[in-house]
Amino acid sequence: MRLMFLFSCLVTTVYAYGQQAEDFYDPAAMAAARDVLKQSHGDSLNYLVIGERLENQVHDGDKNLVWEAQGWVGYDLNKLWLKTEGHYDNEESQTEEFEFQALWSHAISPFWDFQAGWRHDFEDTDRDYAVIGLMGLAPYWFEMDSAAFISEDGDISARLEAEYEMRFTQRLILQPRMELNYAFNDDMQAGIGQGLHKAHLGLRLRYEFKREIAPYLGIAWEKSFGDTAEMLQAAGKENSEASLVMGIRLWY
Repeated sequence: MRLMFLFSCLVTTVYAYGQQAEDFYDPAAMAAARDVLKQSHGDSLNYLVIGERLENQVHDGDKNLVWEAQGWVGYDLNKLWLKTEGHYDNEESQTEEFEFQALWSHAISPFWDFQAGWRHDFEDTDRDYAVIGLMGLAPYWFEMDSAAFISEDGDISARLEAEYEMRFTQRLILQPRMELNYAFNDDMQAGIGQGLHKAHLGLRLRYEFKREIAPYLGIAWEKSFGDTAEMLQAAGKENSEASLVMGIRLWY
């Protein structure tokens, strides 16, 4: 807390001196100086690739491969984000879910980005969506990712993801995770009913041998609701399941 206070004081002081400099220097010279400062401190081309979840989920002896990965390239204010997640059923030897997103991301505050772009679902539905969302860091260090989707057929849905990191040591970290999916209308092609149709909860304990490499163990729980749950039951499938998970988190 003391470091955060000192940092905020430093930023306030630098900002105050910058405002006073406006009274003595030509605006064009100040603008040129700011451009140089941006190039030296932050406004350079950067990138990040992270495999957030690369795991096996075991449920009643069945093993499924689940992945969630994302990456970005760009500058402080504007970036290109790429996201993918999916689910491969080892028993059926087929991919049940496979989603890809390409998004333009613009920083609207120090902790939040506005995102807009395109999403494509492969496999059964094979459809395109327009995407609008917010991604960032909420108070108390909750990582949030929220988005609304409009399909090419006009179906509207939304998703909210939240994660939190509880550090026992500098290397041992417990991460609760929540994902909620909501549909604003029935989507019979995708087998989704109106309302809250699916929730994912997870708890993963990882150990960072290096910051870039962290194996983990945990549990995951998934449940469908409403008409979606009834559709699954009618198809002879479970609408709720708990799994043990084992995986690795990577970033570069």
